[in-house]
Amino acid sequence: MKVDFYAPPLGPQDVARLASVARDVGFDGFLVSETSHDPFVSLGAAAQVSGALDLGTAIAVAFARSPMVTAMAAWDLAASTSFMLGLGTQVSAHIRGRFSAEWSEPIERMRDYVASVRDIWDVWQHGGRMNHRGRFYRFTLMTPFFSPGPIRDPNVPVWLAGVGPRSLALAAEIADGFHVHPFHTVQYLDDVVLPALRDRPQVASSVLVATGNSSREIQDATRLVRSQIAFYASTPAYRRVLELHGWDMGPALTSLSKRGEWDSMTELVTDEMVDAVAVVAPVDELGGRLRERYRGRLDRIGVYPAVSLPRNDWSRIIDAIRG
Repeated sequence: MKVDFYAPPLGPQDVARLASVARDVGFDGFLVSETSHDPFVSLGAAAQVSGALDLGTAIAVAFARSPMVTAMAAWDLAASTSFMLGLGTQVSAHIRGRFSAEWSEPIERMRDYVASVRDIWDVWQHGGRMNHRGRFYRFTLMTPFFSPGPIRDPNVPVWLAGVGPRSLALAAEIADGFHVHPFHTVQYLDDVVLPALRDRPQVASSVLVATGNSSREIQDATRLVRSQIAFYASTPAYRRVLELHGWDMGPALTSLSKRGEWDSMTELVTDEMVDAVAVVAPVDELGGRLRERYRGRLDRIGVYPAVSLPRNDWSRIIDAIRG
């Protein structure tokens, strides 16, 4: 497994600083998600210091951007770094209400979106006429003035993310990789995710962990992880994990979240859930536990949330994961 650093939601200057730390510690990749900052801008800053790190979006919101805009941002990054374009759909409320963009038939729209991006890249790399006429997107114009031209390695990997069976089927059909949501269990990977992907794309995930160098630190970290599990489990879109294990607290968590009763939500998360979803271990055991749980299941692994640890601790964890 390759070991990736999942950057917290910070601005470009702080992301660049973290990328240099990740490079020096020995991570394989550096991934940025789209929350409160533009991931492409942040990765542009990280690219200045990333060295041999693989860079990637995990994920960028596809439908908030024209495929042309996404293609250009990814192409510029891929021209100077090892870059992976991770895309996700987001939910309709955010696409319509936060981005004022179109939302419909997300699986078929994403299929056309990825095809558009790849057709655009092909014209930039090899020339020819721009002529993508899909169900949702049409691109019929590209003049030399607006083409960035070819790059050394035009085979930019496209990774998709999702939680439902149709998202998994689409990734198996068209993607180079699939980002598993951190709210998962080994049983969910084995019974749902990996059979659906049919071993075609690579598989990556960040993993919820609670770690530290003392019992108190681990207890504090476990409390935070428990609250994160409660938040995810309250979201109907992620309820498949609960249903697979027969955990029936989903509706209660959703109701509590709507009332803002966050402490009460955490109390509903059992020790069984914490052990199944997260990895709880001291620093000197964490890497081995991650390797034991995910070897043969994931191609790339990261820790979520990004744990604040000394560099020597990170180096030991990475070495243990690699075995």
